[in-house]
Amino acid sequence: MASARWPCLILALLSGLAVSGFPRSPSRQLGKRSLPGAVVNGIEVYSTKVSCKVTSRFAHNVVTTRAVNHADTAKEVSFDVELPKTAFITNFTLTIDGVTYPGNVKEKEVAKKQYEKAVSQGKTAGLVKASGRKLEKFTVSVNVAAGSKVTFELTYEELLKRHKGKYEMYLKVQPKQLVKHFEITADIFEPQGISTLDAEASFITNDLLGSALTKSFSGKKGHVSFKPSLDQQRSCPTCADSLLKGDFIITYDVNRESPANVQIVNGYFVHFFAPQGLPVVPKNVVFVIDISGSMHGRKMEQTKDALLKILDDMREDDYLNFILFSGDVTTWKDSLVQATPENIQKAREFVRNIHDQGMTNINDGLLRGISMLNKAREEHKVPERSTSIIIMLTDGDANMGESRPEKIQENVRNAIEGKFPLYNLGFGNNLNYNFLESMALENHGLARRIYEDSDANLQLQGFYEEVANPLLTSVEVGYPENAIQDLTQNTYQHFYDGSEIVVAGRLADEDMNSFKADVKGHGAFNDLTFTEEVTPERITLWNGAAQSKFSWLDTVTVTQDGLSVTINRKKNMVVSFGDGVTFVVVLHQVWKKQPDHRDFLGFYVLDSRRMSTQTHGLLGQFFHPFDFEVSDIHPGSDPTKPDATMVVKNHRLTVTRGSQKDYRKDASIGTKVACWFVHDNGQGLIDGVHSDYIVPDLF
Repeated sequence: MASARWPCLILALLSGLAVSGFPRSPSRQLGKRSLPGAVVNGIEVYSTKVSCKVTSRFAHNVVTTRAVNHADTAKEVSFDVELPKTAFITNFTLTIDGVTYPGNVKEKEVAKKQYEKAVSQGKTAGLVKASGRKLEKFTVSVNVAAGSKVTFELTYEELLKRHKGKYEMYLKVQPKQLVKHFEITADIFEPQGISTLDAEASFITNDLLGSALTKSFSGKKGHVSFKPSLDQQRSCPTCADSLLKGDFIITYDVNRESPANVQIVNGYFVHFFAPQGLPVVPKNVVFVIDISGSMHGRKMEQTKDALLKILDDMREDDYLNFILFSGDVTTWKDSLVQATPENIQKAREFVRNIHDQGMTNINDGLLRGISMLNKAREEHKVPERSTSIIIMLTDGDANMGESRPEKIQENVRNAIEGKFPLYNLGFGNNLNYNFLESMALENHGLARRIYEDSDANLQLQGFYEEVANPLLTSVEVGYPENAIQDLTQNTYQHFYDGSEIVVAGRLADEDMNSFKADVKGHGAFNDLTFTEEVTPERITLWNGAAQSKFSWLDTVTVTQDGLSVTINRKKNMVVSFGDGVTFVVVLHQVWKKQPDHRDFLGFYVLDSRRMSTQTHGLLGQFFHPFDFEVSDIHPGSDPTKPDATMVVKNHRLTVTRGSQKDYRKDASIGTKVACWFVHDNGQGLIDGVHSDYIVPDLF
């Protein structure tokens, strides 16, 4: 799954679309007048719909906007959509008076030239550019003839990441005018089952949001719909402008009966891993802080505020130090110190007295911090079961000491040698963010831009919270040799609380019945291994020609036309219909090293009295009492199991005393009950012979 880099994308429409040359339909009077405030400069945007379909954390989103030109002359209509930076556009079309013009997404190398060429030739082109912290803006404008309608449809996709325990769908709402039909819908399907689902809007009060919002979830499915009326969109009861301007955020999480979940579809698999309840691994943190002159003022004060708050959140078994760099490099302590209350108080005093000065020597600042972490480990001054992290904050480019970005990257890479991650925080816009990001990624970390707003200190604290609670280090996800092909990244330096590891791949054999997925990592006290047994065996429910497929790994209830089917993960399937008639199909799992037997299904009836006397078949003939008599109990071939004579259905049969498990009350362990076993495959007890009830296929 490829990800495009937004600031370097354009979307150019096919060459037949010139800004001044759209096919025009004759001017015509529109029969229906729009409500006041819905027409701006002759253009009415009468419909905007955002449709989100999420399956297994993967979001497929379609934004559709429809507009009409009520003016007597051609008018320009703009289409703006702000998208998450982690998303990628997969399709765009323009439809004018029923004629559809497809778009073509171009990548970095050709984007700028083709965009400029399209504009110079009077053609329509869309451009993607930066638009704030989490978003990039796609925009396109076209001329629409008098009386004509235009439909914009943009499709984009995104893999949702788990952040602080929840998956987040971030939608920017800004229609710029009242829209007669405005709607956001999200349908979520998660095979693990949905545990929480919520939605919030930054631009509307909770009371008004509640009247326009519906949300629900049950089992695997969740639904959110936001559909404000025209009056609900107005900024005031008599206003013609819209209050829909801000963020609409949907968050959810899934059930986690076990740390891992593996899903298989058409020979491919996705492995999700997110253990809970593990103790936090102690961490050794070095903060490398830019104190050059450009940090003067609010940036420095916000940095100090954030560091003071971070110090409050340090655990006593953590170790820390501060490296300050400007033209020179200074340190708080010569080596890492434990985060005891006394040391934390001294650290606060040090942070309060930080002041800006001089130039920017990124290279020496980072190398000093890396050396300090390496030395602490080599000299056993930090706990053996601890993890090291280096966090750098800078607001500018290196201009002192080694200033070549590629050389700094080489120096840092050689110093770290893959032993711990580097996280780079870029404060503001006057810096080489690509350099910071590249250097962090090649050292198993990431970069984050800190925006120069009033909440910059909260942004810094928020980032630290993401890495403050490592639960595992040196995580490796393994699969049987020769079972998996085309595997994505499967080793991770850290797993942090509230996040998730995702590995995808292709099965070497689509018909593989099962395989094991092992996750190994170093915990706070010992090494841990999590094993998930993957069984793609299917449960197929038919409704005429339509079918729904599930597996024994699911927990789901399906209800339709008086029939209810409930699958309880790895346990049983309960089928209920009519007036309380219930069957239970139990998955009996045999000991894996059993050489002869395999897992099997047991079919049980919870209340046979409700079955008709006409019910027959292998089980049905015994749903109601029948006459039998047992006599002449005598020793059999096995001294512990006596034989006897049973008279049933006018047959005299030899039967043997034994025991069997009854799983009606306890589906996992069962209850041991005494019974008589009939020989010769039940001949004489059942109607006909056993082969009458064997079929090659159920369908």
